[in-house]
Amino acid sequence: MHGRVSQAGHTRTWAREIAELAALFVAVGLAHVLTTLLGHRDPGPVVLIGVGSALIAGSALHRKLSASGGVRARLRRGRGRAEVMILWRVRARVAERPGALAALSGAFAALRCSILSLQIAPAGSDTLAQGACEALDEFVIEAPARLTWHDLRNAVERAGGADAVIVPAQVKDLIDPGIQALLLADRVRDDPGELLPAMRELLRTSDVRWNDPAGTGPHGEAGDEEDTALRLPVDGVGTLLARRPELPFSPTEAARATALAAAGRRRRAAGDLPRQGT
Repeated sequence: MHGRVSQAGHTRTWAREIAELAALFVAVGLAHVLTTLLGHRDPGPVVLIGVGSALIAGSALHRKLSASGGVRARLRRGRGRAEVMILWRVRARVAERPGALAALSGAFAALRCSILSLQIAPAGSDTLAQGACEALDEFVIEAPARLTWHDLRNAVERAGGADAVIVPAQVKDLIDPGIQALLLADRVRDDPGELLPAMRELLRTSDVRWNDPAGTGPHGEAGDEEDTALRLPVDGVGTLLARRPELPFSPTEAARATALAAAGRRRRAAGDLPRQGT
């Protein structure tokens, strides 16, 4: 079979060479006829020189245009590669009306931003619009580095978003929080000593520690702003205090953190959880 393929390729090569040779003979014959007809007339040499010059000029112009077009294409590709993109986490309250989410998406698209992740949760208030439900939309977007925090906030507000909170994001923020919560709960059940680092990972903040167990409310100590601190009681062990001043905890995040703390409480009887301060 290999021999047949090689023979077929060899035949095609010879056929192409014969066709090229035939085309060369035809071109030479036409050139001879043209020179014979025009060469013996007074304007003949002038016409031949003019045609030759026109062909040379046309060929040079074509090569120049082709080269400049390639340079422009390379420059366009280079500019596309040079644009640095960064991640932002954008949260805003949005009225649950048809087209509200589309307006926000259009605002991001107008700034050449890509939406990489979207989480929607009930906002739990009706301050934005009487008689309308309200949602808390949280995006992780990839935006050109030239855009500032103010650019993004203005775009969100013009699109109908309220109380926008915008902070830099990381790649780990693209992990689905619901799936992550289940995996972390399983980890804590297997090793209760992992409760503290698991809570830090779930809430995406390093400021999680054991605190005075006297308080049982959902929020932090005096001086903490509302929704930027969570107190999570772990019966018989203590109270976890989580703080994230740059981004308030959403009701959904608080519920997931409470469930994770409950996974730790189930092992308290066995004495597997470390006491507060450890």
